[in-house]
Amino acid sequence: MKGQPNDRAVILGQYILENNATVRAAAKKFGISKSTVHKDVSERLPKIQPQLYPEVKKILEQNKRERHIRGGMATKMKYEKMKKLR
Repeated sequence: MKGQPNDRAVILGQYILENNATVRAAAKKFGISKSTVHKDVSERLPKIQPQLYPEVKKILEQNKRERHIRGGMATKMKYEKMKKLR
């Protein structure tokens, strides 16, 4: 997803909002880096669409609070899968 960074920031913000997506999921969906997604939604979006930014920020903050849980679940699933293969 190349093109205008400002347009991309709005599209990413809308995608995150509609899908309750993580930065990683948005990056994968649009084929860009996590750094690009984060920069677009945290730096560009507030300047372009200040009404959209607070909603997107709320989702990003929620994902940030939950990431340790997701990491723990991924580790748990990894070891359960390894146990089944034995």
